[in-house]
Amino acid sequence: MKIKVAIIGAGSIGFTCTLLQDILTVPGLEDTTFSFTDINEKNLDMITRLAERYVKANKKPAGIVACTDRRQALEGADYVINVSRVGGLDAFKLDIDIPLNYGVNQCVGDTICAGGIMYGQRSIPQVLAFCRDIRDVAGENALFLNYANPNAMNTWAANKYGGVRTIGLCHGVQNGHQQIAEVIELLANGDRKPEHPEYVKVTQKDVYIVCAGINHQTWYIKVLYNGQDWTGRLLEGFEKHPEYSKTEKVRIDILRRFGYYSTESNGHLSEYLPWYRKRPEEITKWIDLSSWIHGEPGGYLRFCSERRNWFETEFPKLMKDDPPEFTPENRSQEHGSYIIEAIETGRVYRGHFNVMNDGIISNLPEECVVEVPGYADRNGINIPAIGNLPSGCAAICSSSVSVQRLAMEAAVQGDVTLLKQAMMMDPLVGAVCTTPEISRMTDEMLTAQEQWLPQYHNGKAAAGNSPGK
Repeated sequence: MKIKVAIIGAGSIGFTCTLLQDILTVPGLEDTTFSFTDINEKNLDMITRLAERYVKANKKPAGIVACTDRRQALEGADYVINVSRVGGLDAFKLDIDIPLNYGVNQCVGDTICAGGIMYGQRSIPQVLAFCRDIRDVAGENALFLNYANPNAMNTWAANKYGGVRTIGLCHGVQNGHQQIAEVIELLANGDRKPEHPEYVKVTQKDVYIVCAGINHQTWYIKVLYNGQDWTGRLLEGFEKHPEYSKTEKVRIDILRRFGYYSTESNGHLSEYLPWYRKRPEEITKWIDLSSWIHGEPGGYLRFCSERRNWFETEFPKLMKDDPPEFTPENRSQEHGSYIIEAIETGRVYRGHFNVMNDGIISNLPEECVVEVPGYADRNGINIPAIGNLPSGCAAICSSSVSVQRLAMEAAVQGDVTLLKQAMMMDPLVGAVCTTPEISRMTDEMLTAQEQWLPQYHNGKAAAGNSPGK
């Protein structure tokens, strides 16, 4: 059962060691060969040394090879995982700072909004280059698992133009699921305190969910606990919750007005909609500054920069600290390892995956990427039909899908007109800026990020070498 897993962007301090630990926790996958590749030699070297130390400490027979030659790294791979951030923190800073000069205030800026749209312009040509390499040198049935944002755009481009089986993965569903379990525990116990002998503990495993929509705008359309649907009681629970009532004000307002809870954090959700960040004096009413994820302007950029600085400073200490134990209880909830386990061992896994719609959600466009429940086993990944999303939820998703489509095609074709149309159609950008302002902002971002946007230099489509194109 020995397999090869290649990780593109392996210098990531957030994903690489977590995914390696998750996979090596699986019985039967302990001898997996990992192939790390990244264009940043320094980051790649640090992560590789750390990963090798962890593998050795856990006495696993796995092998790790690392190189900056991507084609060499992908050769013969059974699974290719993309965790890259094209342009790194330098480009990310431009995604946040330039729109802010035009009044577009983002917390994260990696999915849609001005930052997410430009992130897609940098990422999609590289994703298609990854796909060409996978077609050329990876294993015959290699599966491409994309964690990189903007997830829906990248996954859409890879499936439409890349010629490679691609699944988009995200952990937003799991995080919201945990919150919902806590809220149901609050409601189920009423005035009972945890020390009360009849206090009932509610975990994620006790709560069955159906979550569907698009990446970062997925909706918990069914929430079952003890055989009853609690969807209609979630608003009561979130409004009563001592923490979430303060930190999730945008999500609670959307729950109140649309009837369903959304997967994404308060900060994420606030920048995908036109209502919460368009006037500076209003923003503070909707965010809590106890953590960046609740909506702090530029919060994720600050967090990523501080974390990178921390890692570089603390790396010598990390190489001496006790390594993590590769045990089932320490395995993360990231979908990647569970999908690989299911396909390789036949152990069925139910997760939430980003796939081409193809009729799964009836009231979203056929050609878009949806995030929906699915099952993985030896037959691969199978997705049941969902039917219609609630109308209001579908309307919000449809607005974002239009932006994704325009931005994805702009990135593939190197088309400035499509890019500016994507910016104009974006809910928050359109709520803040006039059309001339949007045009100037886009031109400024294109100029500032020129080094990462080769498709705009010559006007040629990045997918020009793809099958049938």
